Amino acid sequence: MSETTTFTLHPQLAIDGIELADFPLCKLLLCNDSAYPWFILVPKVADVSEIYQLDWQQQQQLLNESSLLSELLMQVFAGDKMNVAALGNVVEQLHVHHVVRFKDDAQWPKPIWGQQALTPYSENEIAMLKEKLLPQLAVIFSDK
Repeated sequence: MSETTTFTLHPQLAIDGIELADFPLCKLLLCNDSAYPWFILVPKVADVSEIYQLDWQQQQQLLNESSLLSELLMQVFAGDKMNVAALGNVVEQLHVHHVVRFKDDAQWPKPIWGQQALTPYSENEIAMLKEKLLPQLAVIFSDK
């Protein structure tokens, strides 16, 4: 597997996501849908569509980054359930969705995919999310 030198973000992820941070393995995106706190981890490894295609250390790092992100998102958003999924049916590049769900959200308990049109964030909402999350993410990943 090639590391970051040949990695490029899939065009659909670039359209649907707002880049927030770079972790040791993954790029963190905010899905531009304000209906849910929805984040996407994309391993910065070229030509990978499945988790098993990552080497052992990369698999462990993905699990660590996913778990740390999940814990932080549940704390920040006080969700009822954390949905984590790597589907790849539409975008083949490996990416892992992290969606904070609430028992009173519009689609509960159904999956969110394909249920309703995306509701983009305003610039102010994006700025507020970054202010809330980025300092905490920097602390979590500063020693990694």
